[in-house]
Amino acid sequence: MRRFWRVLATIVVVLAVVLGAAFLLFRTPDTDPAAMRAKYGGPPSQFVDLGGGLNIHLRDTGPRNAPVLMLIHGSNASLHTWEPWAKRLEQQYRIIRFDLPGHGLTGPHPRRDYTMRSYADVVEQLRLKLHLARFVIAGNSMGGSVAWHYALWHPERVRALILVDSGGQPEPMRTSVPLGFRIARTPVLRYFATQITPRALIESTLDDSFTNRELVTPAMVDRYWELLRYPGNRQATVDRFSTRRDPASPARLQALKMPVLILWGADDKLIPVSSANWFAQQIPDHQVIIYPATGHVPMEERADESARDVLDFLSEHTADR
Repeated sequence: MRRFWRVLATIVVVLAVVLGAAFLLFRTPDTDPAAMRAKYGGPPSQFVDLGGGLNIHLRDTGPRNAPVLMLIHGSNASLHTWEPWAKRLEQQYRIIRFDLPGHGLTGPHPRRDYTMRSYADVVEQLRLKLHLARFVIAGNSMGGSVAWHYALWHPERVRALILVDSGGQPEPMRTSVPLGFRIARTPVLRYFATQITPRALIESTLDDSFTNRELVTPAMVDRYWELLRYPGNRQATVDRFSTRRDPASPARLQALKMPVLILWGADDKLIPVSSANWFAQQIPDHQVIIYPATGHVPMEERADESARDVLDFLSEHTADR
């Protein structure tokens, strides 16, 4: 019996050494905050202090007296995903986009609060800080969920709502879930995800988000990879995937009285195009546009078309709002 325990102890020690060596070999450290701010936070970026240790990385461009369009990015993205729209729309609109807590150069929420209520509160705090009265709010993926939650809780502030491949349907029939997302949801594995983040994993996830993979450039992969490793963001991702979901329901969506534009990629692998139809069935005042041969981020993959569709929709539906 003693021999058995000695052998078992030896095996445990060897495994611990092997795992420790593998961890040290493959560990990807956090990026340097100063270097990241220099690389991704140059003009027109600014940092807005909301108090309590929360500083929001934000870009606010376009005429100060123009109608406001606020853009909310998706999971593990950043304000940079909206640059194609900003370039095309900032002549007519004041464009505000920012990194949600747990993302980009904003970094983790000081209270590790990644609920929809917390995210919607950040939108409201920014509204007050920037002295906005009413505005159009748009969101992609998880950012779509933030946008429609905000519109439900602050309808008097929202002129129109734009959902771009939005989250929210309780049980969408996904064709696949990216490996990185599966890891973030898996106990034990998600701990290692806070320490080991291969660049190839990020590239694979981005490949799943685009139909035209030529748009997934090395610079884009580097940006996602480096900002995910901004101190605290990987732990924030694990915390967020562990947070209880707050899905939509027919009753909630039917309460949206503002005009709603629903944009979707026909070949979205993350949130299927059937979700566009589900949202449309619940929302009273809506318009749906589906882009063929397009993935999860039409504002990047169909920048010209989607920006033009936004302009047309807003010129028709918000002139008297």
